[in-house]
Parts: sequence; structure tokens; C-alpha cells
Amino acid sequence: MTEQPMTGDEQWLRRAVDLATENVANGGGPFGAVIVQDGELVATGRNRVTDDLDPTAHAEVQAIRAAAKAIGDFSLKGCVLYTSCEPCPMCLASSLWARLDRVVYAADRDDAAVGGFDDREFYELFARPRETWAMGVESIPLTGRTAPFEAWLAHDARTDY
Repeated sequence: MTEQPMTGDEQWLRRAVDLATENVANGGGPFGAVIVQDGELVATGRNRVTDDLDPTAHAEVQAIRAAAKAIGDFSLKGCVLYTSCEPCPMCLASSLWARLDRVVYAADRDDAAVGGFDDREFYELFARPRETWAMGVESIPLTGRTAPFEAWLAHDARTDY
């Protein structure tokens, strides 16, 4: 039986999975990501949570940061994120903020759970009332709380995003 050639998506996913596997060999977490525009590699990212002591240093976020710098814009419209594993809610939200066209992943959340990374708690958290969360989240209606937004709207030279 002849092996079918990989599609572009599969090739980029393979690159993300290879980055993740290499990262484990170098003492990092098992996550890797690449960002591609028009079939060309723009940036890569590896999980650096333990290396940088930064809980936000997920592979996807690292790739988004690097791609934005490489492109010179906070909008990654026209780009695709390929990641070794289904993005956690933080990485998925970051992808939305980056305006990526697509996110394509290899392993899913169940595969990650088997590997010791169970993000289900985070996926389910937002559907529950905030008063049941382990971390308190509360609003204090401070006088003048809208001043930053008023200043933003009045600032003629702002860069909308």
C-alpha cells in the first residue's frame, strides 16, 4: 500500500507536532505551534511555561507574539495557526483576538488529558456561575470607571482594534 502524500495542512501540523516533541526532549512541555501565511512559515512557538515561569507562555501564544512581530501588525488576518494540540480556552481566545483565519490542531483535549493535561475544567468553567469558581471574580462600580474608555473614544490618533 502506497502512503498518500500529505496535504499542506498535514505538513504544517506535522511541523507543529515535531516542535512539540523536540520541546519535550529539551525539557519543555509537549506543545508546539506554527503560523503560516500564503503557504509560507511566519513564526513558530513552543511551550515555555516552565522555562520562563510564565503561565501564559503556551506554544500558541508564543507563535502569535512572534508572528505579530514578524508581520509588524497585531492583526494576523490571512494567517493560519497550526498547533500540536487543541488550544486551551486562553489560546483560543488569543487566536480570536489575533484575527487568525483558521486554527488547525492535531491532538484533541481528550488526548491531552491522557497525557496529563486536562483542560476540561477550563472549558467548562465559563458555563458555571462565577460564585462557584475557585477564584473570586467581582465587580466594584467605581466612580469614574469609564474614564479610560471616554479618553479612548476622544483620542483622534487611536489605533482601533
